[in-house]
Amino acid sequence: MPALSRAWVEVDLAALCRNAVAAAASAGAPLLPMVKADAYGLGAVHVARALESIEPWGFGVATIDEGVELREAGISRPVVVFTPLLVHELEAAAAASLTPALGSSESILQWRMYGLPYHLSVDTGMSRAGVPWREVAQLKDALKANPPSGAFTHFHSAQLDDSSRAAQISRFNEALASLSSSPLLVHAEGSAAIVRHRGVSWDLARPGIFLYGVATVSGASVEPEPVVHLRGLVVDIRTIESGDTVSYDATFTAISRTRIATVGIGYADGYPRSLSNTGEAIVGGRRVSIAGRVTMDMVMLDVTGVDCDLGDVVTLIGRSPDGSGILTVAAVAEKASMSPYELLTGLKSRTGRIYLDA
Repeated sequence: MPALSRAWVEVDLAALCRNAVAAAASAGAPLLPMVKADAYGLGAVHVARALESIEPWGFGVATIDEGVELREAGISRPVVVFTPLLVHELEAAAAASLTPALGSSESILQWRMYGLPYHLSVDTGMSRAGVPWREVAQLKDALKANPPSGAFTHFHSAQLDDSSRAAQISRFNEALASLSSSPLLVHAEGSAAIVRHRGVSWDLARPGIFLYGVATVSGASVEPEPVVHLRGLVVDIRTIESGDTVSYDATFTAISRTRIATVGIGYADGYPRSLSNTGEAIVGGRRVSIAGRVTMDMVMLDVTGVDCDLGDVVTLIGRSPDGSGILTVAAVAEKASMSPYELLTGLKSRTGRIYLDA
């Protein structure tokens, strides 16, 4: 526990690396780990440095600033910027030796002046970014003048048992066949595709949330270890009587004598307000319920009959320190009616990070 902290996030870097090893084994290909959005809120520099031990091909980010942060931290592997860059941004990307994802003749020809690699972004169904697969042939002049070193697409529903992945693969293959020369590196599979379909189809695999301990596919043969543990301290304890209420709007009313513990964490720290009266925590080796509304800086727990005292550590996400229980990111996110991606990236910097290497 950091000094003077009332709440913090523990990031198990050893578990992160074991998840990466498991993803690489399942994929049967080098990894291009996604460390965008500050490594899903966990600290991109710390995560990238830890993942260096598994020798990934490179790293994936969303913005130039994210790539520059890695470069300034001494990361020298390829860094692919997956969000489309405007032409006036290319100079900054080149200055940091970043690899942009390009999908227009203008940007491809403009990038030629820098003599650096890029990856062709092909849209096969996301309708979000990249050149539509049916229009790749229209870029033939630009692609001939400046051939891509890589090409990729993005599956929109790899976690589902439907025909969409097969359709996207067919479209991607059609796009690749229209190129005058084959890129050295082709990639498409993210976390869900990696764990559902052992052995990726192409040269690289792009795990994201799996690395951070979240299983997006139920019943997969490969399950990640927990990486994220959100903890807080009990800062107040009181006993209320039958009929007394807790928190804003008085949505919790005690039906008998009830012991309430206050934890110094709230939605300003990224703990979702939607967990009011529905969320759980682990304290004293027991699961307890959230009592009343989650507030900006504090959350109240019903600890009636639980061994609990001021200063005790409460686990709101992850495994309890004594190993007595776990609240997975996926389970907490489901209770909060949000995606696990949203939950992780929503954890605020006000809750400091502690990095565990073993």
